[in-house]
Amino acid sequence: MNATPLSGPADRNGLKKILLWLRIVRPQTLFASLIPVLVGLLVARRSGLPAKAFLPAFNTDFYPLLTGIVTVFCALSLQILSNLINDYYDYLRGTDKAGRAGFKRALAEGEVTQRQMRTACLTALACALLSGAYLVLTGGWPILLIGISAILFAWLYTATSHSLSYLGIADLFVFLYYGVVASAGTFWLQTQVFSVAAFHAGAVCGLISMCVLMINNLRDMEGDRLAGKKTLPVRIGKRAAEGMMLAEVLLMPFFAYLAFGWSPAMLVGIAGLGLFAAVRKAQGTGYNRCLLATGLVNLLYFLLCLFS
Repeated sequence: MNATPLSGPADRNGLKKILLWLRIVRPQTLFASLIPVLVGLLVARRSGLPAKAFLPAFNTDFYPLLTGIVTVFCALSLQILSNLINDYYDYLRGTDKAGRAGFKRALAEGEVTQRQMRTACLTALACALLSGAYLVLTGGWPILLIGISAILFAWLYTATSHSLSYLGIADLFVFLYYGVVASAGTFWLQTQVFSVAAFHAGAVCGLISMCVLMINNLRDMEGDRLAGKKTLPVRIGKRAAEGMMLAEVLLMPFFAYLAFGWSPAMLVGIAGLGLFAAVRKAQGTGYNRCLLATGLVNLLYFLLCLFS
């Protein structure tokens, strides 16, 4: 008597598709949008201010928790949307090619079609819009402005002929949307109050995300130059770009101090210096390990904030 197999070809193919799309959304990058929201929630909880929604109907005992969950979901949806748009248009422009030094891109490797990628973009956009609609109702017009500008940033980052990433000015927007805007916006959603502490705490996350972008652009410097992608390293050179990254690292404990005073959160600077030292030694695919390490630096910062 033959035993019934636990899984067939269809099950294995389904699992492969799930793992493929999990890789496509770049889970290793999602700390960049998750941590500033968690930091904003932490600062809001410690502020002692009562939870308050823009519309009184939402002021229930479940409001802080529900809004926090939706904020996280919306932030992740927006980053996944940005990642997908980036992959799609970098492929169309010929910037991403098979066998690149960076993490594999599914379109360039022929693992998905352009139509499938467009469908994924629309799905991520729908998730962002649906969750964002709730946040606008609870947070009012400031959240509407943040939401519209965030979607516009995701589009302008790569999609247009004058995209931010190709002009070398994306770093500032990364600092804003993966840092101060995310944390201060999260605090506002919880309390309807602007917090300087949340702004400063989020600035550390923004600086870490700027390091992510810098490492990515250092790795792809030669390919970007050939593709006409004028990132900061292409514009100012490798050594100057590394110097800018060092400045970003040195600012991390400064903003941590402004947010929490003399506290364990300032130790993020030590982790940042370790990351910088690794970047100075990295070559080729070695930059990929540095990119993974930035996610750990972001996570470490949040853990340090818990004890600050």
